[in-house]
Amino acid sequence: MTDLVERLADLTAHRDRDVLDASLVSALCELLSPVSVAVHRCVGDEGNQRWLTRARMAAGEVAPVADAGWAEIDLLPRLDDRPAWRDSLRSQNPLSFAGAPATALFPLATDTGTVGVLELRTASALSLPESRSVSSILRLYRNFEGLLDYSERDTLTGLLNRKTFDDAFLKLSLPPANAAAASTDDERRDALAAATHYLGVIDIDHFKRVNDGFGHLIGDEVLLLLSRVMRGTFRYHDRLYRFGGEEFVVLMRCADDASAAIAFERLRANVAQYTFPQVGHISISVGYTVVDACDTPSRAFERADRAVYYAKEHGRDQVRSHAALVAGGLLEGAHQTGDVELF
Repeated sequence: MTDLVERLADLTAHRDRDVLDASLVSALCELLSPVSVAVHRCVGDEGNQRWLTRARMAAGEVAPVADAGWAEIDLLPRLDDRPAWRDSLRSQNPLSFAGAPATALFPLATDTGTVGVLELRTASALSLPESRSVSSILRLYRNFEGLLDYSERDTLTGLLNRKTFDDAFLKLSLPPANAAAASTDDERRDALAAATHYLGVIDIDHFKRVNDGFGHLIGDEVLLLLSRVMRGTFRYHDRLYRFGGEEFVVLMRCADDASAAIAFERLRANVAQYTFPQVGHISISVGYTVVDACDTPSRAFERADRAVYYAKEHGRDQVRSHAALVAGGLLEGAHQTGDVELF
């Protein structure tokens, strides 16, 4: 009982989702001594759903490993490539398979639905008390993840909220694992280039007219539907935020400025083509900037915000790059306001 309490305390000691999955795997390894244990999440849109391993640990290993959080979705296993995982996910019921080793699958559920499976491979089939212990731990895991959702997500749209932005931004300064493991300078440069991040600020054009003309309930519906368009436009690992009002923010990995421009232009076009109930069509203005190694959250945000302000002042319904505006002499490159951090 003492070991179980200690493991549960470790599980709920973190406020990071990646660490939470790793803690779950580590706790079950210590409690059950399995051959292996893994957390697999279902990612991607309907029709192109894939399996992403969030944490995996085998007997004798000292720490969990995982798929890269920014892995290209087309390189991940399809949902149907793992039929047992798929069936547990869809049925929302545990499944067990005899063999050497035996396999037990437990669906991972959140308040918004079933999102993955826990895979336990053991030398022999789990006993009933062991299976009940795993189910109890997963209920605690679900409750704790629900608390994280409540504290980290915007209540209207379900996107990440502003207070989670700084922590996520500061993590961008950590070098990617594939860069550290690269064997040649060219491979290392390629890995670091692939790790380039861009920050985009998205603002709904004339949103006040929506609220004034249709009421705030319809305005809220526009915000909710826009968040769904954003989810359908960006990749599963891009981080999407609502900063408040009609302002949204995106943090994403891109190879270069042109790739970022394509992604944001795709969003602008998708929004322009979408028919919002009662309102009809709306447009958005987007400003974006590359995240520099020495950036602070406020400094990078300010550059993107200046670009979106330029877009709104020059016709709206457009995407503007801060770097391109500076290079074209349309914005000043140096701006001191964001260089001072206020705490």
